[in-house]
Amino acid sequence: MKKKVKNNVFWVGKVDWELKKFHGNEYSTHKGSTYNSYLIQEEKTVLIDTVWAPFAEEFVENLVKEIDLNKIDYIVANHGEIDHSGALPALMKHIPDKPIYCTANAVKSLKGQYHQDWNFHVVKTGDKLDIGNGKELVFVEMTMLHWPDSMATYLTKDNILFSNDAFGQHYATEKLFNDLVDQCDLFNESIKYFANILTPFNPMLRKKLDEVMSLNLQIDIIATSHGIVWRDNPMQIVQKYSQWANDYQENQITVIYDTMWNGTKILAEKIAEGIGLADPDVVVKVYNLAKSDENDLITEVFKSKTVVMGSPTIAKSVLHSVAGFIHLMKELKFKNKKAAAFGCYGWSGESVKVINDLMADAGFDVINEGFRNSWNPDPDSQKAALDFGKEIAV
Repeated sequence: MKKKVKNNVFWVGKVDWELKKFHGNEYSTHKGSTYNSYLIQEEKTVLIDTVWAPFAEEFVENLVKEIDLNKIDYIVANHGEIDHSGALPALMKHIPDKPIYCTANAVKSLKGQYHQDWNFHVVKTGDKLDIGNGKELVFVEMTMLHWPDSMATYLTKDNILFSNDAFGQHYATEKLFNDLVDQCDLFNESIKYFANILTPFNPMLRKKLDEVMSLNLQIDIIATSHGIVWRDNPMQIVQKYSQWANDYQENQITVIYDTMWNGTKILAEKIAEGIGLADPDVVVKVYNLAKSDENDLITEVFKSKTVVMGSPTIAKSVLHSVAGFIHLMKELKFKNKKAAAFGCYGWSGESVKVINDLMADAGFDVINEGFRNSWNPDPDSQKAALDFGKEIAV
């Protein structure tokens, strides 16, 4: 069932309540997601984006209930990724000659995925498409937000920015607009989305945000491709992106560890206690990596000024969970964050140095040599770990 966004603009997407993992198994979606597609019905009828491939037939069936498919004049593909373009093959079987407006890179993406030579019309920033009634679509390339093929589409007069992945979140809801949902859930999912997907592209994102603002477009609504539509003060999420893209951090120190026989766990808790004693104002959080969701932890890393990583020594190295998580942090290219390491060992004790080297390679500023403890921490070792935490807080 279509839902009105504004005037002759309607949402025709899909709410996916059951989605728990995205990008394969790389991203956790505890609150599901939506795949937002939009139908504009002016003198010309325009479909903006589709839905994920598993819902392709359902999408086409629902669309047929709303409109004769042959009356669609233009299709806009803001992004070629399958969660947005997945229903194109099913749709284009019915209307194979309809023009698809997209970037040059999107042509490569769509041809590469679907092996179809559809009627592509390549657009770049500033290109316009007249859809009648005095309204135009204005295209804005959004390179690396978050693929090379990404773009946004702006509808004049209605002042709607169809932003695709930018400004979205994985959040399933029947409430279409931002002012109708739980604000804590909304912003928690928004910052998680940014931290896990957009962080590596911060330098490009800052430039793109400046470029979009320089176009002096009046934006009354931001219609994303995942989650809600921003209609109540839509620029609030743009302002948040400007903050988050500027090597964001809060007054938070996060302790993350994995453990074999709880010795490293004891150190983690004592280090956290020491941090809190030395700086009562700092937010201290402690996570057992093996019992935590990695994408939620990445969000905590994103908010942190310092990350303290812990692992016992195993095979003269670290637990693979710790090595893998540090690799994930490296991929995200965090900037302006400090790091420290700790761990227990029985015989050789290499884990702390390994963590320090890995964290430095991941772009963190390692602040000291770390804390090593032989065997399970006795009272003296626990006191030393607490003092180590105090040093980190300074």
